[in-house]
Order: sequence, then C-alpha cells, then structure tokens
Amino acid sequence: MTLSLDAEALYAQLRDGVRALITPQTQLVGIWSGGAWLAQRLHADLGREGKPGTVSSRMHRDDFGERGLAAGADATTLPFAVDGADILLVDDVLYTGRTIRAVLNELFDYGRPARVRLAVLVDRGGRELPLAAAYAAATVALPPAQLLRLARNETGRFNFDTVEDRR
Repeated sequence: MTLSLDAEALYAQLRDGVRALITPQTQLVGIWSGGAWLAQRLHADLGREGKPGTVSSRMHRDDFGERGLAAGADATTLPFAVDGADILLVDDVLYTGRTIRAVLNELFDYGRPARVRLAVLVDRGGRELPLAAAYAAATVALPPAQLLRLARNETGRFNFDTVEDRR
C-alpha cells in the first residue's frame, strides 16, 4: 500500500488550525525532530516573539533499554519558565502515544505547566495510551508495520516518507 500525503498542504492546515489554540501567553514546544521542525516554522509563520522550545523523549522512553542513549542534537531546550506555562506541544505523527507520555514526563522535570495541549500533523490511530490531540491536520490509517516519517529538504519544505518498521 502506498500512501500519498501532501505534507506542505497539511502544514498549512495545521498552521491555520492551531491559531484557535494559541493565546499571546502560549508557548510552542516541538517534539524532536519532526515536531521541532514544525514548531520552528509555525513560530515564524505566526509571528511569535522569542523562540519555540524543543523537547526530547529519549530520557523517559519505555524502550530506553532497547534504543539506548544515542548521541545527537535532540536535547530538551525550553527558553521559558515551564511552571504555570500554557504549552502547545507540536508533533508530526501521533501513533501509540508512548512518545507523548515520555515528553510529558520530560516537561514535568522542568516544572508544572498550567496546561499542555497537543497539535499534530497526522493522527494515525493505534493508540496504546489514552491520549488525544487537540488538533490534527489529518487522520489516516496505516498498517502497524508501516511508519510515517516527516522529512525536510534543504529549503525547509516538508514531505513524508513511509518505511517498514523492522523492529
């Protein structure tokens, strides 16, 4: 099965859809890596002040023993106080909810936000945890063995790659 999704068109829907979720106090935080790319672009396109945050799930993943701690740039960076913050968490693909659970644990290591909402480019169903996005630009069904990954080219344009999960 070949899935064809226009990531740029979905990004435009996401940008327009999150406007209703954002107040002047809302902090954008992208989940490393695709969510961080989306949050950076949303932040610029929506004319937000300051910088968006980036949060990593790697220290709180329930499969940490299998994945290990890979070297890389996926460290959490939150350029605002988390205590009392209104946070809009941004990710590319919502699937089982395990990454979101790990990211929430990471956020709470930095403080207690007043509110955390989630906006995603694609919700592919298959939840293992009771989590839902406040906004999803698209909902698709994929076989469990197929992964959907956001990619970004050198000009910053988005596209999707589908790959087989070999775990």
